[in-house]
Amino acid sequence: MSEDYCGTPGAPAAPAETGPPFAECVLCRKPTEYPESHKGITLCPVCAWQEAQRTACSG
Repeated sequence: MSEDYCGTPGAPAAPAETGPPFAECVLCRKPTEYPESHKGITLCPVCAWQEAQRTACSG
């Protein structure tokens, strides 16, 4: 039996900075999936999910 069978895989390499600069989230200031040229409110995936939860529960 191989020793690697139950081992955890190594962490993936950090992605290289490619593409245009990304806009900051308006709530937490982390990078979003949108380029800086995107118009409107930009939210990171975490804040977007939390905002959707708040909206759904606001009745």
